[in-house]
Amino acid sequence: MLPSLAIRRSIFSPTLRRSLATASRTPLSSDAYTKPVNPNEPAISSTPQDVTPEQREALEAALRIDQAGEVAANYIYMGQMAILSRDRKTKELLQEMKDQEQKHLDVMNKLQAQHDVRPTVLWEVAKVAGFGLGAVTALMGREAAMACTEAVETVIGEHYDDQLKEMDQFSTSHPSIPLLKEVIKEFRDDELEHLDTAVQNYSQRAPAHALLSTVIGGGCKIAIELCRRF
Repeated sequence: MLPSLAIRRSIFSPTLRRSLATASRTPLSSDAYTKPVNPNEPAISSTPQDVTPEQREALEAALRIDQAGEVAANYIYMGQMAILSRDRKTKELLQEMKDQEQKHLDVMNKLQAQHDVRPTVLWEVAKVAGFGLGAVTALMGREAAMACTEAVETVIGEHYDDQLKEMDQFSTSHPSIPLLKEVIKEFRDDELEHLDTAVQNYSQRAPAHALLSTVIGGGCKIAIELCRRF
């Protein structure tokens, strides 16, 4: 059983955790999609047919939510960069995190096609809401923009952990599921690195940090449930 996100965050310092994550992810699981050796390999080209209807529903919901989440994340950083781009250091920091989110989205798009999962009908809403959230928090200041990242990534990290627990119960021998789990672990660790980056860049100095975190975190949880259903 995976320990809670709060416990795992307290075990190691951010620097040590990043070093361990990097060491444990060479090569990256996502390379199977971004640098495929054999595009026809079943793990990246087909979907399991031997799962229960409930497990199939869970798989589709997970990929639909994750794909939408990566869309929103990209647009959050776009909104923040539109406001904070004059600060070169901040722009470079946001661009680095956005580039990683774009890679996540590229992989999620391939997973969505592989497993024949319909995207959420809220796709365009995710773009607008993400950009708006990014821009509004950036207008509140650099620290508020970092607080936005901290709040979002906290929810996403916990959500990825929940997905992994659910997939541990899948009754299938299809190679795509073990690979999917490794990809989710990789992306979860990336998101936790973004969280650490936000904290290191004074997210907790943002005005009304606790209220801002509660509102953004609550909004993320609502969005997850909406994308699960629609």
